[in-house]
Amino acid sequence: MKLIESGQVLLTLEDGVGHLVLNRPEASNGMDVPFLRALHDAIMVAHGRADLAVLVITGEGRNFCAGGDVKTFASKGEDLPDYLREATTWLGSCASALLNLQAPVIAAVHGFAAGGGGFGLVCASDIVIAAESAKFMSGATRVAMAPDAGSTVTLAQIVGVRKALEIFLTNPTLSATDALEIGLITRVVPDESLHDAAFALAKELAAGAHRAQGATKRLVWTGLGGRVEAQLPEESRTVSELSGTADAREGLAAVIERRAPRFTGR
Repeated sequence: MKLIESGQVLLTLEDGVGHLVLNRPEASNGMDVPFLRALHDAIMVAHGRADLAVLVITGEGRNFCAGGDVKTFASKGEDLPDYLREATTWLGSCASALLNLQAPVIAAVHGFAAGGGGFGLVCASDIVIAAESAKFMSGATRVAMAPDAGSTVTLAQIVGVRKALEIFLTNPTLSATDALEIGLITRVVPDESLHDAAFALAKELAAGAHRAQGATKRLVWTGLGGRVEAQLPEESRTVSELSGTADAREGLAAVIERRAPRFTGR
């Protein structure tokens, strides 16, 4: 059943298994405000389906999601803080909606899962299956900004405070094997098996006790004491504030120009 059949985010539902597709391959599924609005709309449709037992998220094209759309960000000039305040608010709402979705969420990751968009969605998913060639990176401080999508809470809970700080501050590119070793992801499979593995698990969950699964998911995430939702406004404010600095402008320019940034602390 096609629930959303065109646009930047697609959604289908069959035998209790929902499939949400990030569908902006020409930009590596990079997130701008229209994309985030479409993503939020799709997740809200999923929330409204009593027949949804599990949701699988995949990305179209070469990457799962390369993070924010840096070219759009760079084009905003002095308006960037206001734009990012809106973008991060939408992204936070998307992450919160996934965490609060009763159905388990499986992220099937290929290519890059980077930035608040890709890395943040990974942290907001319940189970993460990655292709052997998948790569993971936070990347926010690399462009003089701060992490978002609730990851300043979720990542620390998933991998521990020390490892989370190392990832956020040094921005390593983690291989699928690296990510598995630190507990960031659930399983690694051969590239050609990613789709089948994700949907085999989804069908297994869909055949299970939905109410028990939903209640268990809720207990685990609410065990964080509501800190994810409480942190979202502060993440948004911080990203917006930092985006107005000279270092942030330099960081975005360096990514677009494929060179090392030259930060001045301003």
